[in-house]
Amino acid sequence: MSELDPRDFTVLVTGATAGIGAATARRFASAGARVILTGRRQKRLDDLVDKLGARTTGLKADVRDQAAMVSAIGGLTDDFAAIDVLVNNAGIAAGMDLAQEADLEGWNATVDTNIKGLLGVTHAVLSGMVARDRGHIINIGSTLAHHPQAMRNVYAASKAFIHQFSLNLRSDLLGTKVRVTCVEAGVVATEFAVTRAGGDEAKAEELYRQQPPLSADDVADAIHWVTTRPPRVNINTLQLAPIEQAFAGMAWPDPSVSD
Repeated sequence: MSELDPRDFTVLVTGATAGIGAATARRFASAGARVILTGRRQKRLDDLVDKLGARTTGLKADVRDQAAMVSAIGGLTDDFAAIDVLVNNAGIAAGMDLAQEADLEGWNATVDTNIKGLLGVTHAVLSGMVARDRGHIINIGSTLAHHPQAMRNVYAASKAFIHQFSLNLRSDLLGTKVRVTCVEAGVVATEFAVTRAGGDEAKAEELYRQQPPLSADDVADAIHWVTTRPPRVNINTLQLAPIEQAFAGMAWPDPSVSD
């Protein structure tokens, strides 16, 4: 059986106004898919919809407002209502602080967006996918789900949740033709880094100083590839990282200390 044709897809991308979300929307639109963009910034949504064409529509909604998001999805016109691919991309990492210095509000915002927001959108589309016995849920995770790093406390923990939720969701969907994939990227150059750094562009740029990062288009291409595999294939987890990024060993306060 051959790979799937994205021209047959209706794709919903959350957090589509920038970064990986916008790149993913562009990738699917260029392949002929119908694309639904969600985001909080109306002008960016409108501009992107104008650029991507008639097979694209925008929904101004914040994933943290589950009722509004469910209502927006439920109000889609017939030509966009049967969602084949959900890309749960919306996410934040509020602050880059040590846990003992962190702001609780930032922790809660991260959980509300990365975990509760993802759950709300997934719940809104999943029953339709099961009823039609087709569909694909793509959850955007991170390599940080598996490798601890200072000042990534709640953000990394939220990505670990996404990893495990994806596997458990796949288990629940056994016997259906609905697929689930967690796409986990390493360092990616997007404006997300500026947001995470509290708007400090110099601090964000420092994240990329030592290694050339992935681009948002690299991740979007991986997402597109996953969804076009033959229907008998489920990619459970896909990890990608810059060639210059590998895995650190155990960190010690005193570098002279070793086992």
